[in-house]
Amino acid sequence: MGKNGKAYLVGSVSALGGFLFGYDTGVMSSILEMDSWKAYFNTPSSVGQGVIVSLLTAGCFVGSLGAGWLADKFSRKRTIMLACMVFSLGAAIQSGSRNRAMLIVGRFIAGLGVGVLSMTVPVFQSEIAPPKIRGRLVSMQQWAITWGLLVAFWIDYGTHFIKNDASWRIPMGLQIVPALILFVAMFFMPYSPRWLVDHERVDEAHVVLAKLRADGDMNAPEVLAELDEIKEAVRLDRETAVRSYAELVRFPIRRRVILGVIIQILQQLTGINTTLYFAPTIFKQSGLTGKNASLLAQGVNGVVNMLATIPAILWIDRWGRRKTLIFGSLGCGVAYFIQAVATGATQHKSYDDDGTLNLNMPKGPSYLVIVCIYLFVASFAMTWGPIGWIYPSEIFPMRIRSKANSITTASNWLFNFIIGLVSPILIKRITWGLDLIFAIIMFASIFIVYLFFPETKNRSLEDMEVIFSGSAWAHKDKKRIAEYDAGVKHHITEKEYA
Repeated sequence: MGKNGKAYLVGSVSALGGFLFGYDTGVMSSILEMDSWKAYFNTPSSVGQGVIVSLLTAGCFVGSLGAGWLADKFSRKRTIMLACMVFSLGAAIQSGSRNRAMLIVGRFIAGLGVGVLSMTVPVFQSEIAPPKIRGRLVSMQQWAITWGLLVAFWIDYGTHFIKNDASWRIPMGLQIVPALILFVAMFFMPYSPRWLVDHERVDEAHVVLAKLRADGDMNAPEVLAELDEIKEAVRLDRETAVRSYAELVRFPIRRRVILGVIIQILQQLTGINTTLYFAPTIFKQSGLTGKNASLLAQGVNGVVNMLATIPAILWIDRWGRRKTLIFGSLGCGVAYFIQAVATGATQHKSYDDDGTLNLNMPKGPSYLVIVCIYLFVASFAMTWGPIGWIYPSEIFPMRIRSKANSITTASNWLFNFIIGLVSPILIKRITWGLDLIFAIIMFASIFIVYLFFPETKNRSLEDMEVIFSGSAWAHKDKKRIAEYDAGVKHHITEKEYA
């Protein structure tokens, strides 16, 4: 870690916000299959399950929209702390639910907290990170999500052996623990230096940068250079300050907002949350008999998700954003296509007395489907998972970073809500057709990324003005950016020999 050790520490602590979302997603996916939960809430239909699952993401949508104003007004740090308190309230209501309405309200309130965290944490991480490790640091958010999923899956697997409502109340209540840990830990974390400069607290920003970049050396050249760069960027930002959200759709910011929204929407259209929320149901349909088997397979799914994120954390700033996304789209698309063919060609539908769908697939195709699910999750975890959060957090100028990220994050949660609402219905009605839809989307995303998304790895946040000032066709703008890089390198060489 070297001189960036403190930046890694701050980024890792704030990434606990991702753990909260991951845990809530994971805990609910397995609870949906618990007999005690079904009995307590009168066995919700596929529509009822969709409502219960998606109300969290509805709260996330609302929370992320308000997060931009909160983060600009009260700081990224305090906004994260506020979100922890809101999430804890929602988790407590879920754990103590006496009826379905109380459960839904609790999920919506928890979603408000998660929505604020999902916007604020990546922005905070990107603003405290030096350019060369920014991708890695923001990837910690996605890795924390996978850890939350993993922990929740295995806690659910352990508590499902309890034969009363404690089997689902305990895992829901345990969500409060990491939220309180993050709340307390943030007291000891610094404010974003860019936020401090923007609020005329330059001396504090200087101290924070020195601690993050040079072990407290206030006179280190890299600290002074970055502080001057931030001050100049803030000065320029104020000359063109964004006073309303309406200005986000005007040139020249419009292009970046559109790309930020598209990448967040496509992250959801990978179908990852269909797999994470409803994997136990899919595993059972595919032939894994017995509740223990499907929950155990979901636990393995969590392990795959967590481990596959590690390569992205280590090498995302070397791979780049474009190539990684294209590779991920190809991997996800192929996995979905094989899954669709195997299911469509061998399924023989039947229904249990309670309406549960069985596909009655032969063992070979059944195991192939399960392997494809794991391959899809691994492909997503290395690519679209982290970059879906990295890209929007790094492409906007200071003056609109929070507002723009609140819009891009809200688009993520809006599509998460829609997918969570309709997925249980589509899984039951069109089975392999849903896999085919996701496969087509993934193959289409290869061309979208290649044509429109410029590379942003190893760029300072202030560099993005140059990267996004050229052609909207990213694949045609490489020459101009190469000329810019050559000019910057020449300028640095001249300074060194002056």
